[in-house]
Amino acid sequence: MLSATGVTLPATAHEPAIGLPAIGQGTWYMGEGLAPRSDEIRALQHGLAMGLTLIDTAEMYADGGAEEVVGEALAGRRDEAFLVSKVYPWNAGRESAIAACEASLKRLRTDHLDLYLLHWPGSIPLEETLEAFERLREAGKIRRFGVSNFDVDELATLHGLPGGEACAVNQVLYHLGSRGIEHSLLPWQREQGMPTMAYCPLAQAGGLRADLLTHPEVMAIAARLGVTPAQVLLAWAIRPVEGRRDVIAIPKAVRMEHVMQNAVALHVRLDDDALARLEAAFPTPNRKMALDIV
Repeated sequence: MLSATGVTLPATAHEPAIGLPAIGQGTWYMGEGLAPRSDEIRALQHGLAMGLTLIDTAEMYADGGAEEVVGEALAGRRDEAFLVSKVYPWNAGRESAIAACEASLKRLRTDHLDLYLLHWPGSIPLEETLEAFERLREAGKIRRFGVSNFDVDELATLHGLPGGEACAVNQVLYHLGSRGIEHSLLPWQREQGMPTMAYCPLAQAGGLRADLLTHPEVMAIAARLGVTPAQVLLAWAIRPVEGRRDVIAIPKAVRMEHVMQNAVALHVRLDDDALARLEAAFPTPNRKMALDIV
């Protein structure tokens, strides 16, 4: 295990186990001109320096623009990052996934991805996608593969296919106000030893959203611990379960102070009282719920 603040990605037949920080860096909406490009690049580089070495992006984000931002940020320092990107479902065919990955690699200015995800389930048979992922791995263009936005039935189907058991992670929407994965999906993944990547961990979408950062309990806990409400949400998302961390949160940050706050959140510990109060305010679901997807 990386440390008390890390998550272990299990070994595969071809790759050793690797420790990753429980908080990484997301890039959704980067490359769209919403912030100066130089600020986005500087934020990612500052995150690397602060230990947020996992960077998540996708060909979908700004039609490849986010990958270009990441490529600029990693110029001359690719070996400092664990790099994740995603393929559109309609690009996940036997040949199209190869072309899509190569296009992502070009935008990212690298010769390999550490993890390549199918962005969400589509109409192309999973057998084709698995075949393409294996060819990419054999060519050294990806180290591991995984999926995103897969519910438990879809993940179980994938796992039952030849090669599907090598799926490294499932990336899904998860935050304090959207806990549906805790009923069926998260327990299934934990049985398989498959970590979860949590997107929108600051409640940017899905479930209860706008009220979370200003919710009285979240604000009261933050004040008592001397941290920000956002840090409470991140600390909750990556909290250890039965003494083990297996969730990696990937918030996006462009402002330097937010990058630093995200990094500090790795070390924020929610005590039993804080966890109990959050549980009372946002209870664990007692039934299976539709997967939140944005």
